[in-house]
Amino acid sequence: MADVPSNAPQHCPGTASEQAGKTSACQGCPNQNLCSSGATKAPDPAIEEIAEKMLTVKHKILVLSGKGGVGKSTFSAHLAHALASDSTKEVALLDVDICGPSIPRIMGLEGEQVHQSGSGWSPVVSLSSIDYCLSVCLS
Repeated sequence: MADVPSNAPQHCPGTASEQAGKTSACQGCPNQNLCSSGATKAPDPAIEEIAEKMLTVKHKILVLSGKGGVGKSTFSAHLAHALASDSTKEVALLDVDICGPSIPRIMGLEGEQVHQSGSGWSPVVSLSSIDYCLSVCLS
């Protein structure tokens, strides 16, 4: 179940369940108080902030496919590079491929870290990847 925390007991009903935090399976779970409070069912407070920030992005291009290995990352990197060749434009590339984030490798930025500040995460050279986010979240 996608709504079961990784540190939850084996028979966790899930954070979205009406029984979240209330069943015997929840006893001793570190998430029990949070789940039983209903806070896990509340909308993510960051959604509104993200929507506001996205309003400042004039053009957004989404590259996707239902199949892996078709060149989405390669195409995205080339497209970003071509668009960035116009010095009057600001271009950013966000890689959200959880299974195989390759944009950092393609762009020659492997090993770089997302910079954290009070206002959030700053991208690496107008490039952000789920790879960097995972390294921040998992560290």
